[in-house]
Amino acid sequence: MTTSRRDFLVAGSSAFALAALPARAAETADARAEAILSDMAEAMLADAPETASGLGIDTGARAALKSRLGDKSPAGQAQIAAHVKDRLANLRAIDLQPLSPATRTDVEVVLASHELAADGFAFPFGDMAMMNSNWSYRNAPYAVAQNTGSFVETPDFLDSNHPINSAADADAYLTRLSAYAANLNGETQRLKHDAGIGVVAPAFLLDKTLKQMTSVQAQPVDQWVPVASIARRTKNMPGDYAAKAAAIVTDQVAPALTAQIAELRRQRATATMDAGVWKLPQGEDYYAWALRAGTTTTRSPEEVHRLGLDQLAALQSEMDRLLKSLGMTKGTVGERMTAMGKNPQYLFPNDDAGRQQILSFIDGRLADIRTRLPRAFATLVPAKLIVKRVPVEIEAGAPGAYAGAGSMDGSVPGNYYINLRDTSIWPRYSLPTLCYHEGIPGHIWQGEYTYKLPLIRSLLAFNAYSEGWALYAEQLGDELGAYDGDVAGRLGYLQSIAYRCCRLVVDTGLHAKRWTRDHAIQWFATTNGSTVEDVQGEVDRYCAWPGQACGYKVGHGEIVRLRETAKKALGDRFDFRLFNDAVVKGGGVPMTVLAKNVDAWIAERKHA
Repeated sequence: MTTSRRDFLVAGSSAFALAALPARAAETADARAEAILSDMAEAMLADAPETASGLGIDTGARAALKSRLGDKSPAGQAQIAAHVKDRLANLRAIDLQPLSPATRTDVEVVLASHELAADGFAFPFGDMAMMNSNWSYRNAPYAVAQNTGSFVETPDFLDSNHPINSAADADAYLTRLSAYAANLNGETQRLKHDAGIGVVAPAFLLDKTLKQMTSVQAQPVDQWVPVASIARRTKNMPGDYAAKAAAIVTDQVAPALTAQIAELRRQRATATMDAGVWKLPQGEDYYAWALRAGTTTTRSPEEVHRLGLDQLAALQSEMDRLLKSLGMTKGTVGERMTAMGKNPQYLFPNDDAGRQQILSFIDGRLADIRTRLPRAFATLVPAKLIVKRVPVEIEAGAPGAYAGAGSMDGSVPGNYYINLRDTSIWPRYSLPTLCYHEGIPGHIWQGEYTYKLPLIRSLLAFNAYSEGWALYAEQLGDELGAYDGDVAGRLGYLQSIAYRCCRLVVDTGLHAKRWTRDHAIQWFATTNGSTVEDVQGEVDRYCAWPGQACGYKVGHGEIVRLRETAKKALGDRFDFRLFNDAVVKGGGVPMTVLAKNVDAWIAERKHA
């Protein structure tokens, strides 16, 4: 739909002459609105140059972006906040009435994201990441934590998303390496400011963060990821870039990291074990905003908590039936899943050979699901991806798995990362559903559809949509028969969905009900039958990214609800493949906009 709209906009004047007057007016309004959005996209790329590199569009007129990083200093963040405020005023001035449905959706999506971002920037602390598509899925009350900040994000970004195909690319990499040092210093200033107003991460998060940083600090400089990466990729290129990178790390990055470590240690001396943001100034308001940003709904913490408990009960009833079919009849569902997770028949060796077996197993499941997808979609995308281990130096604080689509031109594949710090986290039956979530038809699959939309739509992501879609992708795996004859695999799928219900309970428990970290870990592990090792990292993630974990099940529930609404409304005219197309081809949207899009699709199908 979007492509034909664009084609129409650039058609010759004769085509316009044939159109009725109202249609001409709508096209003119569309053209004006899309021009405004196009200018905003360029402004957003200037504030978040990493986005341009991730999409592979830091070329031509945008080539200068390749040597820059987003500014993490207090002044840099204030400038981005001011840009958001200015764009928001311009967005509110656009008259939606004369716009076509497609352009109206574009404006509504950009408006919603800027309203959320402006509200987030109003808090005088933390890291509001919604305007940088590389990290827009999370917001953090702490400028630096075990999973937040330049130390965690920039080295992997340089290694994975900054291609080096020429001397100019390598020079740009070195310039970015200096910017990395400046960003570390800028974040340290923000840490000091935030501590001054009573915003300090929990002691257990600071311990984890410091452990990650000091372990890298202790390594020889040539083993630091930014140095090793450019050394590997320029070994046949003149210019001795490895030595240049080592000098920048030694003279700029290492001192900046040392200063950040010193500040975190200073904060650790007075930090408490209080896990939730309720302890912060404006803590209750901050969590309400974080929950709104994470779910794109206005549900209260109590509503989200209850939703998690209710849906968990329904899922565990089905799991109980399947467990009994395997002869596992005694104990709670959580206890039986715990026992299943310790069964050697489902485990991989906890060594490098076992890690390689996991990566190979994932490749096999992805190859299998590709053969099934024509039954679920009328419009297919290439979904190029590489399965990778989470970098060892950040795996202690990183999520269990995560993924991102590749470049817009397809030259750089998407990355699907799995955390292999301990292979017992991943019993065999848990991996198929993970593949469908992170890879195909989940995040990487969905991400490629946005490339057919106006550029600004690829720069904005909504946690509830992207994570809700990824859970829906797990459901599609089940509906396409991926677990037929595999009771354990289907239990893994149901446990995965139940896991996301537990997240609703735990996230709201920590931040609204004042649960302790230990209580959250024990409740999660015993209720879902997950390992303590696994859920400990999860709970720490929720402490650092409030609200983010709630987007999964809220978004999934809304997509499923909309599908049922469409089925009832259309009867025999409902088409499973076309419904999935309608949801995924519309790109990332707030849940309110998704409901409008599905309503429009229903109306269209009624007259098809």
